[in-house]
Amino acid sequence: MKKRLTVLLALTFVLVGTLALAGCSSSSSDISDTSSENNSDDVLIVGMECDYAPYNWTTTTENDYTVPISDADFADGYDVALAQKIADGLGQELEVKPISWEGLIPALQNKEIDLIIAGMTDTEERREAVSFTEPYYESEMVVVVAKDSAYANATDIQEFSGAQVIGQANTIYDEVIDQIDGVEHMAAQTSFSRMILSVSSGEADALVGELPAAKGAIAANSDLMIIRFEDGHGFEADTSVSIAVNKDNSDLEEQVNDILEGISTEDREAMMEAAIERQPSSEEATE
Repeated sequence: MKKRLTVLLALTFVLVGTLALAGCSSSSSDISDTSSENNSDDVLIVGMECDYAPYNWTTTTENDYTVPISDADFADGYDVALAQKIADGLGQELEVKPISWEGLIPALQNKEIDLIIAGMTDTEERREAVSFTEPYYESEMVVVVAKDSAYANATDIQEFSGAQVIGQANTIYDEVIDQIDGVEHMAAQTSFSRMILSVSSGEADALVGELPAAKGAIAANSDLMIIRFEDGHGFEADTSVSIAVNKDNSDLEEQVNDILEGISTEDREAMMEAAIERQPSSEEATE
């Protein structure tokens, strides 16, 4: 009896040990698989609004420039084309993550994305939260009005005194509106497309934005026009745009700057013109 009990106990210890090892093996496998799934070393995740043509927009039509952002939608635009060049230069696959303007910097800080490529200007305030590369596009600040507007012939921003002018929230294009004496500074909109709608509908007299986005607005809305200003008659602000990088990722910032240095001004302009030609019409944009 004692011998049988000893054998049974031995078998029990072997069985328990085998199950324990099996459990450890299963757990290690799960951890390994999870780690593999979360490994983003081969993927460059870029955040943008996907609602700021011609820099970036959402479309259901796939082409040679688009990147999928859902089962049915694609991101397109100048920022997408530039992001693809950077991903190629880094030897990574590009993933575009649509994020509202207000959420872009927090997403970068939380490391949900690797870069922000969204027509963002490098400012001292933003540098407190993120780092920036060298500018990837030099722009110009303009005003968009209706063709039949009383302000259609303006040549100086001070001629918009008393006008209802709108900008995009948390951008320099909203901040500079107050450089107009006596302006009616309307509540900022959350996206450029909403600003366009405000001017087209007559809710606002004018919007302030940068030239590429304004060109896109005109291409898609024949009732609108751009007003450009000579030096000394326009807004005082930096209109270049840069790529935002996490503050603790100086290596990536350096790599991106090296890639940008290899893209000529002529190529950048050609990419922008191509994006303006590809951007959706006003009807497509509101679908």
